[in-house]
Amino acid sequence: MRAYLTEFIGTFFLVLTIYLAVSSGSPLAPLAIGASLMVMVYMGGHISGAHYNPAVSLAVMFRGKLPPVEFLFYVIAQLFGATVAALMGASITHHEFAPAPGVGVGWGAALMVEILYTFALALVVLNVATAPKTEGNSYYGLAIGFTVAAGAFAGGGISGGAFNPAVGVGPILIDTIHGGHSMPHLWLYIVGPCIGGFVAAFIFRYQNEAALPAVPTAAPAGPKEAIAPEL
Repeated sequence: MRAYLTEFIGTFFLVLTIYLAVSSGSPLAPLAIGASLMVMVYMGGHISGAHYNPAVSLAVMFRGKLPPVEFLFYVIAQLFGATVAALMGASITHHEFAPAPGVGVGWGAALMVEILYTFALALVVLNVATAPKTEGNSYYGLAIGFTVAAGAFAGGGISGGAFNPAVGVGPILIDTIHGGHSMPHLWLYIVGPCIGGFVAAFIFRYQNEAALPAVPTAAPAGPKEAIAPEL
């Protein structure tokens, strides 16, 4: 239960920061988002693994570090945290926000950006926080946070810069409840990130083939070991 609570809290603050930073119109919103993820990763890495992203949890599961049942409960906690954060953001700002592709951007370009930067995020997470050769490092939070910041700066204006199904589901659900029309974009933020996370898991195993078992172990590590090393 501690792991699920941690996933809820971390996803909540990530999505709330996205909601408020984007709503403010600040050009530094991607930096605030990356910083929020970084500190939440350091906060919860030793408890839940600090995924805060169903696509990252998917990558960790296929990497062999998260049992399927745990994956399901992680995703529930993440989606719940994102939805509560979007509801809180709407009550603070008095208007709704939902990720959407840029004006004039086709679905193919938006989908590709979501796939590529989620792939980059998941691959960074797996290599800096689960690879045997990087075990115990102190920089994993910085690497993960700056990957999201880079993706948001580079791709936010194209795809909406979610790179996380929870970031799509929570705000779009609340926007739709309040009469918005963002639901047609939801599939981009589920399909794209999940493809990116899935591919990252297999690229990671190829990169680290010599240091990993040929197949996932019969008894995968618990949530505490899923992403981050002990602090």
